[in-house]
Amino acid sequence: MTAVDERTIYAKLEAMKDIRSKTLQLEKVKLKIVREVENGDAEEKCLAEYRRELEMLMQEKMSHVEELRQIHADINAMETVIKQAEENRIRSINMANRFHEEYVPLKTEVDTMRRDYLGMERLPELHEEDGSIISPDRFQNYYTANKSMAATAASFARPPLSAHHPLPPDGPVTNLPPTAPPGFLPPPPVAMRINKPPEIPTNRLQPAPSSIGIGHPTFRSDFNVNLR
Repeated sequence: MTAVDERTIYAKLEAMKDIRSKTLQLEKVKLKIVREVENGDAEEKCLAEYRRELEMLMQEKMSHVEELRQIHADINAMETVIKQAEENRIRSINMANRFHEEYVPLKTEVDTMRRDYLGMERLPELHEEDGSIISPDRFQNYYTANKSMAATAASFARPPLSAHHPLPPDGPVTNLPPTAPPGFLPPPPVAMRINKPPEIPTNRLQPAPSSIGIGHPTFRSDFNVNLR
C-alpha cells in the first residue's frame, strides 16, 4: 500500500468520524424539533381551550354586569319610591295634625253645647270609637314637639324688665305748639330761662335784619306773653 492510499484511507476515516458526530448532533436536533413541535401543538390545543374558557367567562361577566346594572336600576327606583312614600307619609301626618287642631276646639264646642243645652254626654274621643285605628297618644308627640318649639322660640325672645333694669321715669309732657316755619327754634325749658348765663354784650353781635313786621309777633314773644 502506497503512501497515497494511506492518506486517502485516513481522510475517509476522518470524514466518517465527522459524519458520525454530525449525524448524532443532527438526530439530537431533530428530536428537539419534534419535541418542540409536539409541545407547540399541545399548547395550541390548550390555547384554543383557554380561549373558549375566556370567552365563556367574558359572557358570564357581561351577564353579571347586566344583572348589576339592573340591580342598580332597581335600587334607584326603590329609593325613589321610598322617598315619595316618605313624603306622602309626612304630608298625611301633617294634614292629620292640622285637621286634629281644627277638630279639638270644634268637638269641645259641640260637647259644651250638648251638655249645657241638651244635658247630653260628650261625644266619644277618636280613640274611643268602635274599630278606631287611632291610639290615645297618636297626636301627643305632635303637640309635644310644638310646645318644645314654642319654648325654644320664647327663649330667644327679649327678657322681661326686672328691678335691676327699671324703665326710666316718665318726664313731664310738654305740649308743643304747631310746627313753626323754617328758621324758628323752639323755646328753651323754664329752668334754662331762670338760670340763664350772663348775656353777651350787644356790641359783639350784629342784629340780623328782620322781615317780620310789628303787627306779626314772633313765636318766642308769643310764648313769653303766655308765660306772663
